[in-house]
Amino acid sequence: MKLGLQLGYWGAQPPSGVAELVAAAEAEGFDALFTAEAWGSDAFTPLAWWGRETSRLRLGTSIVQMSGRSPASIAMHALTLDHLTGGRVVLGMGVSGPQVVEGWYGQPFEKPLARTREVVDIIRQVLAREAPVTNDGPHHPLPYAGPGSVGLGKPLKSIVHPLRPDIPIWLGAEGPKNVAQTAEIADGWIPIFYTPQSAGMYQPWLDEGFAREGARRSRDDFEIAATCHLQVTEDDGPAKQAVLEALKPSVALYMGGMGAKEANFHKRVFERMGHGDITDRVQELFLAGKRGEATALIPDDLVDDMHIVGSPDAVRERVAQWEETGVSTLLLSCRTADEVRQVAEVLG
Repeated sequence: MKLGLQLGYWGAQPPSGVAELVAAAEAEGFDALFTAEAWGSDAFTPLAWWGRETSRLRLGTSIVQMSGRSPASIAMHALTLDHLTGGRVVLGMGVSGPQVVEGWYGQPFEKPLARTREVVDIIRQVLAREAPVTNDGPHHPLPYAGPGSVGLGKPLKSIVHPLRPDIPIWLGAEGPKNVAQTAEIADGWIPIFYTPQSAGMYQPWLDEGFAREGARRSRDDFEIAATCHLQVTEDDGPAKQAVLEALKPSVALYMGGMGAKEANFHKRVFERMGHGDITDRVQELFLAGKRGEATALIPDDLVDDMHIVGSPDAVRERVAQWEETGVSTLLLSCRTADEVRQVAEVLG
Protein backbone atom coordinates (compact mmCIF):
# COMPACT_ATOMS: atom_id res chain seq x y z
CA MET A 1 0.00 0.00 0.00
CA LYS A 2 1.25 3.46 -0.95
CA LEU A 3 1.18 6.63 1.13
CA GLY A 4 0.03 10.04 -0.03
CA LEU A 5 0.23 13.44 1.66
CA GLN A 6 -3.19 15.10 1.79
CA LEU A 7 -2.82 18.88 1.95
CA GLY A 8 -6.57 19.48 1.71
CA TYR A 9 -7.99 22.96 1.18
CA TRP A 10 -7.09 26.18 2.94
CA GLY A 11 -8.80 27.77 5.89
CA ALA A 12 -8.92 31.51 6.42
CA GLN A 13 -5.28 31.89 5.41
CA PRO A 14 -2.75 29.84 3.42
CA PRO A 15 -1.15 27.19 5.64
CA SER A 16 2.45 27.53 6.76
CA GLY A 17 5.21 24.95 6.56
CA VAL A 18 3.81 23.23 3.49
CA ALA A 19 7.07 23.33 1.54
CA GLU A 20 8.79 21.44 4.35
CA LEU A 21 5.93 18.91 4.47
CA VAL A 22 6.17 18.26 0.74
CA ALA A 23 9.96 17.96 0.82
CA ALA A 24 9.73 15.43 3.64
CA ALA A 25 7.12 13.38 1.78
CA GLU A 26 9.33 13.29 -1.31
CA ALA A 27 12.42 12.34 0.71
CA GLU A 28 10.68 9.69 2.81
CA GLY A 29 9.24 7.70 -0.06
CA PHE A 30 5.62 8.86 -0.11
CA ASP A 31 3.96 8.10 -3.43
CA ALA A 32 1.73 11.13 -3.94
CA LEU A 33 0.75 14.66 -2.99
CA PHE A 34 -2.91 15.71 -3.08
CA THR A 35 -4.72 19.03 -2.77
CA ALA A 36 -8.41 19.86 -2.45
CA GLU A 37 -10.87 22.71 -2.85
CA ALA A 38 -14.09 23.85 -1.19
CA TRP A 39 -15.18 27.48 -1.70
CA GLY A 40 -11.93 29.37 -1.18
CA SER A 41 -8.59 28.07 -2.41
CA ASP A 42 -8.57 26.03 -5.61
CA ALA A 43 -6.91 22.65 -6.04
CA PHE A 44 -4.71 23.18 -9.10
CA THR A 45 -2.70 26.25 -8.07
CA PRO A 46 -1.29 24.89 -4.77
CA LEU A 47 -0.57 21.58 -6.49
CA ALA A 48 1.48 23.33 -9.16
CA TRP A 49 3.18 25.69 -6.69
CA TRP A 50 4.30 23.11 -4.15
CA GLY A 51 4.64 20.32 -6.67
CA ARG A 52 7.25 22.25 -8.65
CA GLU A 53 9.93 21.27 -6.12
CA THR A 54 9.20 17.56 -6.48
CA SER A 55 10.48 15.14 -9.07
CA ARG A 56 8.93 11.83 -8.08
CA LEU A 57 5.63 12.33 -6.25
CA ARG A 58 2.41 11.83 -8.15
CA LEU A 59 0.38 15.04 -8.01
CA GLY A 60 -3.34 14.68 -7.52
CA THR A 61 -6.51 16.61 -6.78
CA SER A 62 -8.95 15.28 -4.22
CA ILE A 63 -11.10 16.71 -5.33
CA VAL A 64 -11.73 19.19 -8.14
CA GLN A 65 -15.38 20.25 -8.10
CA MET A 66 -16.80 19.58 -11.55
CA SER A 67 -19.25 22.46 -11.53
CA GLY A 68 -16.48 25.00 -10.96
CA ARG A 69 -15.10 24.64 -14.48
CA SER A 70 -16.29 23.34 -17.82
CA PRO A 71 -15.07 19.84 -18.68
CA ALA A 72 -12.76 21.26 -21.36
CA SER A 73 -11.28 23.67 -18.82
CA ILE A 74 -10.61 20.84 -16.36
CA ALA A 75 -8.93 18.89 -19.15
CA MET A 76 -6.75 21.93 -20.01
CA HIS A 77 -5.60 22.21 -16.39
CA ALA A 78 -4.73 18.52 -16.23
CA LEU A 79 -3.06 18.48 -19.66
CA THR A 80 -0.92 21.52 -18.86
CA LEU A 81 0.16 20.33 -15.42
CA ASP A 82 0.89 16.86 -16.73
CA HIS A 83 3.37 18.33 -19.22
CA LEU A 84 5.01 20.52 -16.57
CA THR A 85 5.44 17.60 -14.18
CA GLY A 86 6.58 14.98 -16.63
CA GLY A 87 3.42 12.91 -16.49
CA ARG A 88 2.67 12.75 -12.77
CA VAL A 89 -0.91 14.08 -12.59
CA VAL A 90 -3.86 12.22 -11.10
CA LEU A 91 -7.12 14.03 -11.81
CA GLY A 92 -9.49 13.55 -8.89
CA MET A 93 -12.98 15.01 -9.33
CA GLY A 94 -16.35 15.06 -7.62
CA VAL A 95 -19.81 16.62 -7.86
CA SER A 96 -19.70 18.44 -4.48
CA GLY A 97 -23.19 19.27 -3.13
CA PRO A 98 -26.16 21.49 -4.01
CA GLN A 99 -25.30 24.28 -1.58
CA VAL A 100 -21.89 24.77 -3.19
CA VAL A 101 -22.85 23.97 -6.78
CA GLU A 102 -25.89 26.23 -6.87
CA GLY A 103 -24.89 28.75 -4.21
CA TRP A 104 -21.23 29.26 -5.10
CA TYR A 105 -20.85 28.23 -8.74
CA GLY A 106 -24.36 29.17 -9.87
CA GLN A 107 -24.90 25.87 -11.66
CA PRO A 108 -27.77 23.37 -11.44
CA PHE A 109 -27.09 20.32 -9.30
CA GLU A 110 -29.66 17.92 -10.73
CA LYS A 111 -28.67 14.54 -12.16
CA PRO A 112 -25.12 14.41 -10.75
CA LEU A 113 -24.44 10.91 -12.09
CA ALA A 114 -25.31 11.84 -15.67
CA ARG A 115 -23.27 15.03 -15.36
CA THR A 116 -20.29 13.08 -14.09
CA ARG A 117 -20.43 10.66 -16.98
CA GLU A 118 -20.46 13.55 -19.48
CA VAL A 119 -17.58 15.36 -17.78
CA VAL A 120 -15.40 12.26 -17.75
CA ASP A 121 -16.18 11.49 -21.38
CA ILE A 122 -15.37 15.02 -22.57
CA ILE A 123 -12.09 15.11 -20.64
CA ARG A 124 -11.06 11.78 -22.12
CA GLN A 125 -11.89 13.07 -25.61
CA VAL A 126 -9.71 16.16 -25.05
CA LEU A 127 -6.78 14.09 -23.81
CA ALA A 128 -7.06 11.42 -26.49
CA ARG A 129 -6.99 14.12 -29.17
CA GLU A 130 -8.29 11.69 -31.78
CA ALA A 131 -10.99 13.99 -33.17
CA PRO A 132 -12.67 17.35 -32.48
CA VAL A 133 -14.50 17.17 -29.17
CA THR A 134 -18.28 16.84 -29.28
CA ASN A 135 -20.94 15.94 -26.75
CA ASP A 136 -24.65 15.37 -27.34
CA GLY A 137 -25.56 15.20 -23.66
CA PRO A 138 -27.87 17.77 -22.07
CA HIS A 139 -25.46 18.96 -19.37
CA HIS A 140 -22.39 19.96 -21.36
CA PRO A 141 -23.39 20.09 -25.05
CA LEU A 142 -20.52 20.70 -27.44
CA PRO A 143 -20.79 22.72 -29.59
CA TYR A 144 -23.26 24.74 -27.54
CA ALA A 145 -26.38 25.69 -29.49
CA GLY A 146 -28.80 26.57 -26.70
CA PRO A 147 -30.24 29.88 -25.46
CA GLY A 148 -27.91 32.79 -26.14
CA SER A 149 -25.89 30.91 -28.73
CA VAL A 150 -24.86 32.85 -31.85
CA GLY A 151 -24.57 29.61 -33.81
CA LEU A 152 -20.86 29.82 -34.58
CA GLY A 153 -19.50 27.15 -32.25
CA LYS A 154 -17.46 24.40 -33.87
CA PRO A 155 -15.87 21.23 -32.55
CA LEU A 156 -12.19 21.72 -31.69
CA LYS A 157 -9.13 19.64 -30.86
CA SER A 158 -6.61 20.76 -28.28
CA ILE A 159 -3.79 22.83 -29.76
CA VAL A 160 -1.40 21.16 -27.33
CA HIS A 161 -0.67 17.48 -27.81
CA PRO A 162 -1.13 15.83 -24.39
CA LEU A 163 1.91 14.20 -22.85
CA ARG A 164 -0.30 11.29 -21.85
CA PRO A 165 -3.51 10.63 -23.77
CA ASP A 166 -5.13 8.91 -20.80
CA ILE A 167 -4.40 10.69 -17.50
CA PRO A 168 -5.77 8.70 -14.52
CA ILE A 169 -9.17 9.95 -13.40
CA TRP A 170 -10.26 9.20 -9.86
CA LEU A 171 -13.73 10.13 -8.61
CA GLY A 172 -15.01 11.06 -5.19
CA ALA A 173 -18.23 9.11 -4.60
CA GLU A 174 -20.34 8.28 -1.56
CA GLY A 175 -23.68 6.68 -2.44
CA PRO A 176 -24.36 3.22 -3.98
CA LYS A 177 -25.11 4.44 -7.52
CA ASN A 178 -22.22 6.89 -7.55
CA VAL A 179 -19.72 4.32 -6.27
CA ALA A 180 -20.89 1.78 -8.85
CA GLN A 181 -20.54 4.32 -11.66
CA THR A 182 -17.07 5.22 -10.39
CA ALA A 183 -16.00 1.58 -10.60
CA GLU A 184 -17.37 1.51 -14.15
CA ILE A 185 -15.92 4.68 -15.69
CA ALA A 186 -12.97 5.77 -13.52
CA ASP A 187 -9.45 4.58 -12.79
CA GLY A 188 -9.74 5.04 -9.05
CA TRP A 189 -12.02 6.01 -6.19
CA ILE A 190 -11.52 8.62 -3.46
CA PRO A 191 -13.93 7.73 -0.65
CA ILE A 192 -14.32 10.32 2.08
CA PHE A 193 -15.23 8.07 5.02
CA TYR A 194 -13.94 4.65 4.01
CA THR A 195 -12.92 2.64 7.07
CA PRO A 196 -12.05 -0.99 7.85
CA GLN A 197 -15.44 -1.52 9.52
CA SER A 198 -17.44 0.06 6.70
CA ALA A 199 -15.42 -1.47 3.85
CA GLY A 200 -17.80 -4.39 3.39
CA MET A 201 -20.68 -2.03 2.65
CA TYR A 202 -18.95 -0.76 -0.49
CA GLN A 203 -17.90 -4.07 -2.03
CA PRO A 204 -21.23 -4.94 -3.76
CA TRP A 205 -21.44 -1.40 -5.16
CA LEU A 206 -17.93 -1.66 -6.58
CA ASP A 207 -18.59 -5.14 -7.96
CA GLU A 208 -21.68 -3.85 -9.76
CA GLY A 209 -19.59 -1.23 -11.55
CA PHE A 210 -16.76 -3.60 -12.45
CA ALA A 211 -19.31 -6.03 -13.94
CA ARG A 212 -20.85 -3.49 -16.30
CA GLU A 213 -20.17 -3.80 -20.01
CA GLY A 214 -17.28 -1.56 -21.03
CA ALA A 215 -15.94 -1.06 -17.51
CA ARG A 216 -12.41 0.36 -17.68
CA ARG A 217 -10.93 -1.43 -14.70
CA SER A 218 -11.20 -4.47 -12.48
CA ARG A 219 -10.30 -4.89 -8.83
CA ASP A 220 -6.78 -5.80 -9.90
CA ASP A 221 -5.95 -2.40 -11.39
CA PHE A 222 -8.47 -0.05 -9.77
CA GLU A 223 -7.07 2.27 -7.11
CA ILE A 224 -8.78 3.13 -3.83
CA ALA A 225 -7.29 6.17 -2.11
CA ALA A 226 -8.73 6.56 1.38
CA THR A 227 -8.12 9.67 3.46
CA CYS A 228 -7.42 9.47 7.17
CA HIS A 229 -5.35 11.12 9.88
CA LEU A 230 -2.47 8.95 11.04
CA GLN A 231 -0.76 9.91 14.28
CA VAL A 232 1.72 7.93 16.33
CA THR A 233 1.21 8.38 20.09
CA GLU A 234 3.23 7.42 23.13
CA ASP A 235 0.61 4.96 24.28
CA ASP A 236 -2.78 3.51 23.41
CA GLY A 237 -4.39 5.07 26.46
CA PRO A 238 -4.48 8.75 27.47
CA ALA A 239 -2.24 9.97 24.65
CA LYS A 240 -4.36 8.28 22.01
CA GLN A 241 -7.57 9.46 23.64
CA ALA A 242 -6.40 13.06 23.49
CA VAL A 243 -5.90 12.78 19.74
CA LEU A 244 -9.32 11.18 19.25
CA GLU A 245 -10.95 14.01 21.18
CA ALA A 246 -9.16 16.56 18.98
CA LEU A 247 -10.53 14.86 15.85
CA LYS A 248 -14.16 14.81 16.98
CA PRO A 249 -15.05 18.42 16.00
CA SER A 250 -14.21 17.65 12.38
CA VAL A 251 -16.45 14.56 12.43
CA ALA A 252 -19.27 16.63 13.94
CA LEU A 253 -18.81 19.24 11.20
CA TYR A 254 -19.20 16.73 8.38
CA MET A 255 -22.02 14.84 10.09
CA GLY A 256 -24.00 17.88 11.14
CA GLY A 257 -22.91 20.97 9.29
CA MET A 258 -21.80 20.13 5.76
CA GLY A 259 -24.43 20.74 3.10
CA ALA A 260 -28.08 21.61 3.45
CA LYS A 261 -30.10 19.96 6.20
CA GLU A 262 -32.12 18.12 3.56
CA ALA A 263 -29.08 17.13 1.47
CA ASN A 264 -26.08 16.39 3.66
CA PHE A 265 -24.54 13.49 1.75
CA HIS A 266 -21.86 13.01 4.41
CA LYS A 267 -24.54 12.53 7.06
CA ARG A 268 -26.06 9.78 4.93
CA VAL A 269 -22.70 8.00 4.80
CA PHE A 270 -22.49 8.00 8.59
CA GLU A 271 -26.02 6.58 8.71
CA ARG A 272 -25.05 3.79 6.32
CA MET A 273 -22.05 3.14 8.56
CA GLY A 274 -24.43 2.37 11.42
CA HIS A 275 -24.52 5.67 13.31
CA GLY A 276 -28.06 6.71 12.45
CA ASP A 277 -28.91 6.87 16.13
CA ILE A 278 -26.94 10.09 16.56
CA THR A 279 -26.85 11.80 13.15
CA ASP A 280 -30.13 13.72 13.44
CA ARG A 281 -29.28 15.02 16.89
CA VAL A 282 -25.73 15.98 15.88
CA GLN A 283 -27.11 17.89 12.91
CA GLU A 284 -29.79 19.58 15.01
CA LEU A 285 -27.27 20.76 17.59
CA PHE A 286 -24.67 21.79 15.02
CA LEU A 287 -27.08 23.85 12.96
CA ALA A 288 -28.35 25.49 16.15
CA GLY A 289 -24.84 26.72 16.89
CA LYS A 290 -24.28 24.22 19.70
CA ARG A 291 -21.14 22.75 18.22
CA GLY A 292 -19.67 21.64 21.53
CA GLU A 293 -22.76 19.62 22.36
CA ALA A 294 -22.78 18.14 18.86
CA THR A 295 -19.13 17.16 19.19
CA ALA A 296 -19.76 15.53 22.55
CA LEU A 297 -22.10 13.03 20.88
CA ILE A 298 -19.42 11.68 18.53
CA PRO A 299 -18.40 8.25 19.86
CA ASP A 300 -14.79 7.20 20.33
CA ASP A 301 -15.20 4.05 18.25
CA LEU A 302 -16.32 6.02 15.19
CA VAL A 303 -13.32 8.33 15.30
CA ASP A 304 -11.00 5.41 15.99
CA ASP A 305 -12.40 3.58 12.96
CA MET A 306 -12.03 6.62 10.69
CA HIS A 307 -8.41 7.34 11.58
CA ILE A 308 -5.20 5.54 12.53
CA VAL A 309 -4.04 6.65 15.96
CA GLY A 310 -1.94 4.84 18.52
CA SER A 311 1.41 3.39 19.48
CA PRO A 312 3.79 2.26 16.71
CA ASP A 313 2.70 -1.38 16.97
CA ALA A 314 -0.97 -0.40 16.95
CA VAL A 315 -0.46 1.86 13.94
CA ARG A 316 1.24 -0.91 11.96
CA GLU A 317 -1.58 -3.29 12.79
CA ARG A 318 -4.24 -0.76 11.77
CA VAL A 319 -2.51 0.09 8.50
CA ALA A 320 -2.49 -3.62 7.65
CA GLN A 321 -6.23 -3.75 8.31
CA TRP A 322 -6.86 -0.88 5.90
CA GLU A 323 -4.73 -2.56 3.25
CA GLU A 324 -6.58 -5.85 3.64
CA THR A 325 -9.84 -4.14 2.69
CA GLY A 326 -8.48 -3.13 -0.71
CA VAL A 327 -7.07 0.33 -0.04
CA SER A 328 -4.17 0.96 -2.43
CA THR A 329 -3.21 4.42 -1.12
CA LEU A 330 -3.62 6.06 2.27
CA LEU A 331 -3.91 9.84 1.96
CA LEU A 332 -2.59 11.16 5.26
CA SER A 333 -3.21 14.59 6.75
CA CYS A 334 0.18 15.03 8.42
CA ARG A 335 0.76 18.50 9.89
CA THR A 336 4.55 18.73 10.19
CA ALA A 337 7.62 17.38 8.43
CA ASP A 338 8.52 15.54 11.63
CA GLU A 339 5.17 13.72 11.50
CA VAL A 340 5.89 12.67 7.92
CA ARG A 341 9.29 11.33 8.93
CA GLN A 342 7.82 9.55 11.95
CA VAL A 343 5.15 7.86 9.83
CA ALA A 344 7.76 6.74 7.32
CA GLU A 345 9.94 5.34 10.11
CA VAL A 346 7.11 3.47 11.82
CA LEU A 347 5.81 1.97 8.57
CA GLY A 348 9.24 1.22 7.19
